[in-house]
Amino acid sequence: MDLPLGRPRSNRHWRVTGWLLAAVWLFFLNIPLATALHQAQPWRRAVGVTTLVAFGVLYVVVFQWARARREAHRPVPVGRARALVALLLGLGLAGIPGTAGDWLATLVFVAAAGVFLLPGVEALVVVTLAALTPPVAARLVPGWEAESTVAFAVLLASFAMFGVSRLAQRNAELQAAQAEIRRLAVAEERVRTARDLHDILGHSLTVVAVKAELAGRLLELDPARAATEIADVERLARQALADVRRTVGAYREISLAGELAGARSALAAAGIAAELPDEVPELPAERDELFGWAVREGVTNVVRHSGARRCVIRVHPDRAEITDDGRGPSDPDGAGHGLTGLRERARRLDATVTVGSRADGSGFLLRVNQ
Repeated sequence: MDLPLGRPRSNRHWRVTGWLLAAVWLFFLNIPLATALHQAQPWRRAVGVTTLVAFGVLYVVVFQWARARREAHRPVPVGRARALVALLLGLGLAGIPGTAGDWLATLVFVAAAGVFLLPGVEALVVVTLAALTPPVAARLVPGWEAESTVAFAVLLASFAMFGVSRLAQRNAELQAAQAEIRRLAVAEERVRTARDLHDILGHSLTVVAVKAELAGRLLELDPARAATEIADVERLARQALADVRRTVGAYREISLAGELAGARSALAAAGIAAELPDEVPELPAERDELFGWAVREGVTNVVRHSGARRCVIRVHPDRAEITDDGRGPSDPDGAGHGLTGLRERARRLDATVTVGSRADGSGFLLRVNQ
């Protein structure tokens, strides 16, 4: 709906220029027009001028119509193209009483229109007939001189129009490719946003569910502890909502230190003993964010699926590793949304993601190497 208002000025400028490019060649109708204007009989003069004016207007309109269809990525109907070329030829022939043999100049425009409108073989036939007509007509019609320049002009104009039509076709294909690239970029951005939302909500809601379950068990045994857990649930829910808002506006900035702190809280709420690094190594910003996503995804899977009692997180300058002593993954090569998103982020940084069991064949392992 905003497209007409959003078209660049260059497109509007090209529309005006296109009319001029089509109209400027009508200058070469000056010879038959001069012949028509110098006719002694008024009716011949009227026929010559009228048909030439109609011919020029039709040629410009046809050229613009075909160019507009190409720009809109719509094919030119072959039947209509044949009819328009025949109509141009008919107007040229109709002007013979007023233009005499000079009507042959209109064949230049007929040939150019044929090249621009018709399929290759049909266009070649039109150009050949238009080039052969002047010498043949000079032999058959008394008083008509052989206009070799007309045949040369037909071939030259046809060659030039062939280049223009190929250029128009390439431009249309380029515009279609650019539109497809924009569409794919938007689709990819939507997928990335959806995966980021999944990662954020999956982690946050997992911790909320664990803490809510713990609070329910403590409600009668230790009301004060239950109230603390409920307060944590409320805080985590608000934080998740804030994360979603930031993700929708712009991707959330993930940090390794922040995710390690969140992992400690999530593992403690799930009753899983945690072994985390005492210090966070200094990492490049992109690697710090990638390792942060790895910690988030790994801890979420440990809390949700492992049934583990202990989780170990190790971070080195070139890798991050999350392991537990619970159940190993049933399908290490399977990829949920979180792991798919993590692998895509790793791929952009030439990193690798390994998912499977620990070296002893048990538990869960998630490692990111760069």
